[in-house]
Amino acid sequence: MPSIKMYTTAVCPYCIRAKQILASRGVSQIDEIRVDLDPAQRMQMMEITGRRTVPQIFIGDTHVGGCDELMALDRQGELQALLGAA
Repeated sequence: MPSIKMYTTAVCPYCIRAKQILASRGVSQIDEIRVDLDPAQRMQMMEITGRRTVPQIFIGDTHVGGCDELMALDRQGELQALLGAA
């Protein structure tokens, strides 16, 4: 399974939902980067993604986007394939 990196904040309901979706698909390890604790990490996230909102989810080298995009991938049956990619 590829590495999962997620930019989050402590009280974000979309971050919590995204983690629940990933856990339901067998993800046990998420590299969580809390942008509310480190503003420099939010700046880095914005430079990489062009977005300000959390979560911002990476599966391997693929930027999935936020929770809505993750849910759409899951509904389309593409999330499992992405998680199975080496």
